[in-house]
Amino acid sequence: MLAERLAGRTELDVTLSLAGRTAAPARQPVPVRSGGFGGAAGLTDYLSSERIDVLIDATHPYASGISANALAAAHESNVPVVVLRRPPWIAVAGDRWTEVDGVREAVRALGPSPRRVFVTLGRNELASFADAPQHHYLVRSVDPVDPPLPLPHAVYLTGRGPFAEADDRALMTTHGIDTVIAKNSGGSATYGKIAAARSLGIGVIILRRPPAPDEPSIETIEDAIAWLDHALTSATARGV
Repeated sequence: MLAERLAGRTELDVTLSLAGRTAAPARQPVPVRSGGFGGAAGLTDYLSSERIDVLIDATHPYASGISANALAAAHESNVPVVVLRRPPWIAVAGDRWTEVDGVREAVRALGPSPRRVFVTLGRNELASFADAPQHHYLVRSVDPVDPPLPLPHAVYLTGRGPFAEADDRALMTTHGIDTVIAKNSGGSATYGKIAAARSLGIGVIILRRPPAPDEPSIETIEDAIAWLDHALTSATARGV
């Protein structure tokens, strides 16, 4: 994680901003700010009041609104910014993917016949599944789904990645899963379910990513650190 790599840099004053959507976020090695800023204007004020020198937008690929606000605020404040986006997963031989544009389309893709579905979306994105009560759902989320969905056949699990392929394969086998619904988050922490589905011959309904920000981006933590060092060196040379 980027925060871990930067925590030991005593010459830096690092703040990690979280959206505040998880009740008990993982502990971090740097100071954390949680919750919204009040849109792009609020973040612009924050960047100014806290005298932020550089901004790394490492927002989740599906949180396009937050990312848009971050970029707008950085440009308004004349703060150097870079977008860190891990590359999406790419289907390989043996994958049985159905790509859709959102949760509602994913629910429709399940069809009318009862299926046993492993749902791995955020707990705030589950309401549409109430429209398809004929299926059996295994729902995994970081925080508990409270209140539970109005569904007759739903089992809830809580957990925070990384999830190993072997563990997800055993989980799917135990629950007789025949379909997985997931976001194309990229990275290794939650790829276990994709690999497990492939090994079991299970179909995956995968949500396409929203359009990428209209901003140059990088894909690795190493690139982010290199960009940061260059940006800080440039700022020092300008006397900022």
